[in-house]
Amino acid sequence: PGFLGVRTIEATVEDLVPYIDWTPFFWTWELQGKYPAILEKPEAQSVYDDAQEMLRRIIDEDLFQPRGVHAFFPASRVGDDVEIEADDTTTTLHFLRQQMVKKDGTPNRSLADFIAPKASGVVDHIGAFAVTAGPEVVELANQYKTDHDDYNAILIQALGDRLAEAFAEYLHKQARDEWGYGKDENLSTEEMIKEKYRGIRPAAGYPACPDHTEKQTIFQLLDATKNTGIELTESMAMNPPGSVSGLYFAHPESRYFPLGRIDRDQVKDYAERKGWTIKGTEKWLAANLGYGT
Repeated sequence: PGFLGVRTIEATVEDLVPYIDWTPFFWTWELQGKYPAILEKPEAQSVYDDAQEMLRRIIDEDLFQPRGVHAFFPASRVGDDVEIEADDTTTTLHFLRQQMVKKDGTPNRSLADFIAPKASGVVDHIGAFAVTAGPEVVELANQYKTDHDDYNAILIQALGDRLAEAFAEYLHKQARDEWGYGKDENLSTEEMIKEKYRGIRPAAGYPACPDHTEKQTIFQLLDATKNTGIELTESMAMNPPGSVSGLYFAHPESRYFPLGRIDRDQVKDYAERKGWTIKGTEKWLAANLGYGT
């Protein structure tokens, strides 16, 4: 990467609009279909027009203050863990591995596989990020609720979610450029939204790494609450809601995948690596357990 350590970033809503993936926006209104084809439906066109009008107001009146932070660190793989060197200390990210029988012969994957093994002596790196559309999203939505305007309250929240995801896309592009390989992409916005680029940005709590508590490590590395105002709740949700965090992997073969079901042996191993009890581990990984508790 072009730098090591943590950097904050401020982006305007106008910066982020070109990176919005509009298709999930329509799910809020239970409208199925892909953007822009979905605009053939009059009800989709109507809510889209309202969103454009609201976005223009947000930009013109400077209503939202998006904030973000990203970082790069030296990293190495030890088993299914990744050790990160930051501020003269070693911090460990813990990952899980697929445990399924695959008829196509592909390997059971762990996100740790995309970082060079410590024993190889190769100097590798990992990135991390956290972004938010800002607390103003909730504040404005609450104003509309107070005025009994539920439609615009929902519209604001939906736009806040889309802008947070757009910020993640916008910042990932900058991260790829900092890493060097992104400068030759020459991708359209549509291709970028379809993730036609090298590298991935998985989030803790999602299919490849379902343990939400790994957000605590990411937030610690980024000093995310201080740098962005995003806080973690006891259940590991991010507040304000229009926020996204995760990791950057640059390996050319890195890809997203679902962890799937895991067995007792891996739960035991993961508990030992995390310093947890078996019961506590089963609580956080309940959706992935391949056995009854």
